Amino acid sequence: MRRTGGQEEGQRPDDYREQADEQAQFSSLLEDTAEDLYEHAPCGYLSTLLDGRIAKVNATLLDWLGYRRDDLVGAKHFSDLLTVGGRLYHETHFAPLLQMQGEIGGIALELKTADGSRLPVMVTSTVKTGSDGQPLLIRTTVFDARERRAYETELLRARNEADQERDRLKLLNTTLQKTLLPPVLANVPGLDVSAHYHIASSDEVGGDFYDLFPLAAGTWGMFLGDVCGKGAAAAAVTSLARYTLRAAAVYDPDPAAVLANLNTVLNHEYNGADPRFCTVLFGLLAPDHDLGGFRVTLASGGHPPALLMRADGSADFLPTPGGQLIGALPDAHIATTTVLLAPGDTLLLHTDGLTEAHTAAGGGEDRYGDDALLDFGRHLAPTTASDTIGAVRDLLDTFGTGVDDDTAVLAVHVPRPTSEEQP
Repeated sequence: MRRTGGQEEGQRPDDYREQADEQAQFSSLLEDTAEDLYEHAPCGYLSTLLDGRIAKVNATLLDWLGYRRDDLVGAKHFSDLLTVGGRLYHETHFAPLLQMQGEIGGIALELKTADGSRLPVMVTSTVKTGSDGQPLLIRTTVFDARERRAYETELLRARNEADQERDRLKLLNTTLQKTLLPPVLANVPGLDVSAHYHIASSDEVGGDFYDLFPLAAGTWGMFLGDVCGKGAAAAAVTSLARYTLRAAAVYDPDPAAVLANLNTVLNHEYNGADPRFCTVLFGLLAPDHDLGGFRVTLASGGHPPALLMRADGSADFLPTPGGQLIGALPDAHIATTTVLLAPGDTLLLHTDGLTEAHTAAGGGEDRYGDDALLDFGRHLAPTTASDTIGAVRDLLDTFGTGVDDDTAVLAVHVPRPTSEEQP
C-alpha cells in the first residue's frame, strides 16, 4: 500500500481522521495519567527549595499527613514536618550528606501529622540541577513504613521473648546441672581433695559427673564418669548413674561389683531403640597404716585412665586396659587396678572433654590428646590436689572455645607429714 500526500493508498479520509483522533486522545490520556500518577502515586512526593521550603507536594503525602496543600506549600520547610530527633538528624547528617553527594536514600524518619501523631517513613532525596550544573531544588520521595515498623516491632518483641526464654533455659540447665553434682566433697582425714566442672555450653546439660562419699568406717568411695550425649536425656542417665553408684557401693563396695551393678541397671533401663551408656571410673579409698598414705582400688568401665603424679616428680597413667562401656552390653568386662598413694602423690581423674579439646596451636584442628596430658602431669609433679585443679582450669582457659564438651576433673592428694615439709 503506497502513501499519497501523508495518507496510505487505499485509506479513506474518514479512517485517517479517526486514527488522528485516537492518537490525540491517547496523547491526552498519557498527559492526564502522568499528572495523576504524581498526585496519587503509592508513595509521597514533595519538592523543596534549597533552603528546605516546600514548593510542591502530591496528594498522597497530603492524605497521609492530613494537611491541605496550602498548609505546606510555601508555608513550611521539610524539617518542620520532622520530629525533634528527626530534625536534629536532618540538620547534622541528612542535609550535609545530601549537599555533598547530591543524593541520599533509605533514611528512616518520622513525620508529624496534622493531628500530632507520627508517621514512620523511608525517605530518599536527590538534588535537581540546571543545565549549568547548579542546584535548583530538592526532590524527595517518601515511602510509608508503618507496616515495616510494625514488622520490626513484632520481630523485636519475638527476639526479646526468645532471649528471655533462652535465659530461662540457661538458668534451668544450670540449676539441673548443679543437682547432678555434689554440693561439697566429703572431708577425708589425711587426704586433700579438689574438683572442677567446666561447662562447654550453657544451652545444654552435660553428662559428666563425679562424687566422693564415705562408706564403711575408714573407707570412702569416689567416682567420675561421662554419659553419652547431652540434654535432658543425658541428665536423666547421669542422675540414675550417680545414685546407683552410691547405693551399690553401700551394698558391696568392691569397685568391680559396683560398676557391674550400674551396668545391669543401665542395660535393663535403656535396652530399646535408644540405648544409653557411659564411661566410669570408680575407686575405693582406704588408709594404709602400715605403709602410710592411701590404698586406692580403681575399676574402669571404658573410661580414660587416671593420671598418677608421684612425689618424686614422675607421672604416668594408671593402666586399666580392656574396660568396656557401662550399659552397652549385658555383661561388660570391667578392669581394675590397685595403687598406693604415698605422701606427696596426687591422682587426677578426668573426662575426655579435656583430652579431646581443640588447641589453638593446631589452628583449632588438633586435639590436646593423652600424650600432652601426660607431659602436663610430668611438668606439674609433685603437686597438690588444689594446685592440680587450678592448673587444669588454667589449661582449659587457654583452649577457649576449643573445649566443645563438658569436662569434669577430680584430684586426690596425700599430703606429706608436717615434719617432711620443713626444710
